Amino acid sequence: RMNGRSIAAIVAAFNEEKTIGPIIKTLVDTGIFRDIIVISDGSSDRTSEIARQNGASLVHQFPINRGKGRAVLHGVGHTDASILFFCDADLKGLTVEHVKNIVEPVVRGDLAMNVGIRDRGALMMKITPHLPLIGGERSLSRNLFEKIPEKYLNGFMLETSLNYACSVHGMRIGTTEMPGLTMRKKMQKVGFWRGLMQYIGMGFQMAAAAIAVRIGRLKGDF
Repeated sequence: RMNGRSIAAIVAAFNEEKTIGPIIKTLVDTGIFRDIIVISDGSSDRTSEIARQNGASLVHQFPINRGKGRAVLHGVGHTDASILFFCDADLKGLTVEHVKNIVEPVVRGDLAMNVGIRDRGALMMKITPHLPLIGGERSLSRNLFEKIPEKYLNGFMLETSLNYACSVHGMRIGTTEMPGLTMRKKMQKVGFWRGLMQYIGMGFQMAAAAIAVRIGRLKGDF
């Protein structure tokens, strides 16, 4: 808890045994989370086991990969916390300070959502404010999450839908830089060509999501 408000961390993970341990330990070390929920999204490695060993309060193992959005939705369904913190499972260098700096503005009520910006180097950090907010590390009010129809939470639609819901409902969104935080790239996980194809596929999904949410707005879904 922080300022009397209940906070839950939700981590969607797919075969992230190499990185998930330190991430969960850091979340535990913050001392602010009532629930630390890990959804192992069809993982075939030791992701679930390592998450439990490092202090996750609840770990669910999907038998098949259902996508990030579905995994996060499942995690949210297992907590009634008023503040949610989403975190990717492939991070390197996550600190207690990073996490608290993302969560605190939402707990104070200054923002409805706060998105962490990973360290992408000096040049990219200057460009980042002009790019779509796709960071996986973000805190938000449960009220915001519940404004999004479930059909807009599939795959990589999650971040786009959250950003759009904030905009549509006039809710304040902010960003917090996270110096020193990087991620294990897809190429390191599955090889260059397969990783490249996954990045391209993710880009197409995000573009499709941007179109879908705008059509949804015209239909009255948001």
